[in-house]
Amino acid sequence: MEIILILVVILLLFGFKKLPDAARSVGKSARVFKSEVNEMKEEDRQREEAKKSRESGATPTADDRPSIDEAKPRTDDQSGPVA
Repeated sequence: MEIILILVVILLLFGFKKLPDAARSVGKSARVFKSEVNEMKEEDRQREEAKKSRESGATPTADDRPSIDEAKPRTDDQSGPVA
């Protein structure tokens, strides 16, 4: 009963037309967040592998270094010199 009352209040506040748009925005945000988390995990994994190879005395291979294609473009809100 309480859940139904909450849903009715939400429908009255936001209206039927805005709810699908809001749900779509939440879904897009969740996908972006998930992809960023996966990218961070992959970067951490690559750093750990590079660290282990340095500790073992092996020279880094091309796979250990990020490629130019993997570099993220600079945005205007970042400060500091351009490398």
